[in-house]
Amino acid sequence: MSELHSIFNDTLLNSTVRSVAPILLAGLGGLLCARVGVFNVALEGLMLIGAFFAVVGSYYSGHAMVGVVTAIAAGALFATVLAVLAVSLGGNEVVIGIALNLLATGLTVFLMRTMFSVQGEFQDDRIKGFPALSLGPVGNIPILGPIVSGHTWIVYCSWLLVIATYVLLFRMPLGLRMRGVGELPQAAASLGVSVRKMQYTALILSGALCGLAGAQLSLSLRLFTENMSAGRGWIAVVAVMLGQANPFGVLGASALFGFADAVGFNLQGNLPSELTGAIPYVATLMALAIYQARRRATRSAGTPLEGS
Repeated sequence: MSELHSIFNDTLLNSTVRSVAPILLAGLGGLLCARVGVFNVALEGLMLIGAFFAVVGSYYSGHAMVGVVTAIAAGALFATVLAVLAVSLGGNEVVIGIALNLLATGLTVFLMRTMFSVQGEFQDDRIKGFPALSLGPVGNIPILGPIVSGHTWIVYCSWLLVIATYVLLFRMPLGLRMRGVGELPQAAASLGVSVRKMQYTALILSGALCGLAGAQLSLSLRLFTENMSAGRGWIAVVAVMLGQANPFGVLGASALFGFADAVGFNLQGNLPSELTGAIPYVATLMALAIYQARRRATRSAGTPLEGS
């Protein structure tokens, strides 16, 4: 019993909150793309690009916020490449997305060796990160305080962005146009809505959110390692599917995967690292299997799932 308590405690939940943030931010970007009819599988590469350029910006400027702005700009620029190839030139978005993921992996390795003359990992005192916030009186609340306090502002910003994304999609004219483009593009175009403009907007916002997710990964640790995103972008793609492209659904799915990631981290002292590292991916595969089974069941019943 004491061993279970040493694993499933406030520290686990605190780690879960921290692990959820990058998956959630990338997932929000993915759902914006899904709403305009673009299946963005490049979330992994966009997050990795953001993580690298967050370190670059912070290292050369000496300011963490410059690193965040650089990461957001790099993610948005990388997403623009996807927009040009998939939207303007009509390429297959899945093939292009996978190619960009591979490009991001190779490009960050190449740039790290070229710019910093290191390989594997780059860590330097000149890389500035963000301090953990205590939240004042909230941090002193029993049970809740130790869980929600001690994170960077990006983590708290990710919660607010869930609400902001919901408001954008379901309470603002821009969101109505985006959903219209995703559901009935020809009808939206007949009403004067630019399908290409909406898709570009969603993809660029997606890149910016993934850049912010990457900044959370690298600046919270004040380092960059090769393949630092470690599959979180792919997990975010699954979170979009499980959450049915709804902000709160994506939040719930991200919380599930973040919890699995935190459990794996907390079990590292009790189980082989190869096994604990696989836990979030096993959870992803199980969630996908359940999702597909549910889709088959609803199709056979003749009641398709609604993403609202």
